[in-house]
Parts: sequence; structure tokens; C-alpha cells
Amino acid sequence: MKRHPVLIPLSREHHDSLILARLLQKDAPAYKGLPTDPAGKAEYAFQFYHDELIGHFDEEEKILPYIKGINDELDLFIKIIPEEHEELTKYFMEIKDHSDLPSHLDKLGKALELHVRKEERQFFPLIQESCTDDQMDEIARALEISE
Repeated sequence: MKRHPVLIPLSREHHDSLILARLLQKDAPAYKGLPTDPAGKAEYAFQFYHDELIGHFDEEEKILPYIKGINDELDLFIKIIPEEHEELTKYFMEIKDHSDLPSHLDKLGKALELHVRKEERQFFPLIQESCTDDQMDEIARALEISE
């Protein structure tokens, strides 16, 4: 399914999040220009969270009031998305003090990958299928996007 223009910026940001998610996992391949040791990965992940993900999570959560009450599936996502953002934030905050960094990074990477894939494969398509053009325009305004 082609991504609706309103959701394209968020969808593009997911690409970098997926690279981070894979980088953090134990079986990760080497990514050119990215750290390979646990301490380097932890520092990179923590910085990525602060520079990219906090704002990304906020943008995604701006959508939620505009999709409330459209259908039961979207209402379930309204509950799930902030909970997952909160869980991921907790994992990122625990990076600095975790006693088993490789295992923690692996857990974080797997959780981030599952979250992004859920949004890309279920949440965004459901928004596109369920929302009218007027509702998508409201979302665009909330995200300050001009189509």
C-alpha cells in the first residue's frame, strides 16, 4: 500500500529507527560508520533517542486524538502506541546503568523493531483505510504538514 502523503515523513523516519533496532541486536551485521562495540552502540542509541525518537514519538502521538472513535481497531492503537513509546523510553533511559549491556541492547533493539514494524504494517495502513480525506487533512494540520 502506498503511504498517504501525511504519513510519509513519519514513515521515512522509521527507516533510521529500524537500522538502530537491528544495530542493537546481538546478531547485528556491521553498519558502515556505526559503532560495533556495546558501549559505542549504547552511546549512539542514547543520542539517537534524544535527537530523533523523542520528537518522533511526540509527532505520532499528535495523530491519536484525530483518529479516536473512528473504529475499535484504531481505538486499540490509541492505547497501545503511547504504552509502547513509554516502554521504549524506559529501555533507552536504562542504557547508561544496565549491568548486562549487550542483553539490554538486544532487548531494546527487538522491542524497537517490533514497534516500528507494527506501525508500518498495521497502524499506518489502518489510518489510511479508516480516515476520510477531511480527517487526513486534520492530521496534516496537527503535524503542520502542507500537502
